[in-house]
Amino acid sequence: MKFSVRNITLAVAVATFSAVVLSSCHDNNSTGWEFAPNMYNSRAYEPLTQWRENTINPDGKNMRQPVAGTIARTNYHTAFLQDDSTVINDLMVYNLPADSIAVAEATLKNPIPWSEEAENEGQALYERNCAHCHGETGAGDGPVGKVYKGVPNYASDAYKNMNDGHIYHVITYGKGRMWPHASQVNPEERWKIVHYVHRLQLGN
Repeated sequence: MKFSVRNITLAVAVATFSAVVLSSCHDNNSTGWEFAPNMYNSRAYEPLTQWRENTINPDGKNMRQPVAGTIARTNYHTAFLQDDSTVINDLMVYNLPADSIAVAEATLKNPIPWSEEAENEGQALYERNCAHCHGETGAGDGPVGKVYKGVPNYASDAYKNMNDGHIYHVITYGKGRMWPHASQVNPEERWKIVHYVHRLQLGN
């Protein structure tokens, strides 16, 4: 029987392919031969994985110890005292979920004491982030609000009694047609806006 170069080449290719395929079957936990291993396992040391030995850090781990004096965000307090109390209210952490507005209404109180300066800052933030819908006087008649519809009038009977927790929660998560604004205004700014909204609730 004569074997042509073409037949021999084909036989070698089939044998090689079979060997590669079968080599992947002996270990159920192995992916076998990988065409592009760097796409599956980054060569960089990643802090949340330990897939290969780390020869750089003395303990062999990828995650390093925090710098001395580092404070976890959940334990970081911004110092605003409420009513001369010794309790420090943390402005950075807000753990109430979006569906807990009733809890916010019952438990939250503005940790930033009222002052003319705080309210003026709240007014500037309101005009920058809120007036386009809620209007300059909080009547819900901003240029966007007129088109969007359903924007409340703060001085109306239905809304003039909204408390600190309600306003802060709505700014954070949104409500009805209002979208969340947590990414636009940080916690301290939200509390200052709360002060100014209370001014608008008075209707003067």
